[in-house]
Amino acid sequence: MYSNPASSSPFSRGKTFSSAYRQVGVETGVASASAHRLVQMLFDGLLEAIQQARGAMQQARVEAKGRAIGRAVRIVDEGLKAGLDLRAGGALAADLNDLYAYVTLRLTQANLRNDERALDECLALVQPLREAWASIAPLPAAQA
Repeated sequence: MYSNPASSSPFSRGKTFSSAYRQVGVETGVASASAHRLVQMLFDGLLEAIQQARGAMQQARVEAKGRAIGRAVRIVDEGLKAGLDLRAGGALAADLNDLYAYVTLRLTQANLRNDERALDECLALVQPLREAWASIAPLPAAQA
């Protein structure tokens, strides 16, 4: 059986536990979330990934930057963009589809060029959408 020396460190064990705990928390949140909450979680995850990419970029941590930007691109393409109903959503869905394609392009350029301004642009484009989405949250059943 293969033994990873890094995993045998007494310091890596806590990191593994905290990572596993966080993953369980995310999975539990996803399993019990409404459709509205799932989209909100996607926006939050996207913003977090962009911030992580910025930090990694500033610290010249190329691999971490690539992972964070890759995660951001997957959230946009496989989450936000894939969830659009272009037939039923009309012009709004088409506009969001175009915006998400542009954000993906800018994230890719940020990765290739180490361009923090591209990350800033993505944040500036996504943050208002996240805030607008949060503002239309449905009322809990007890208040409805």
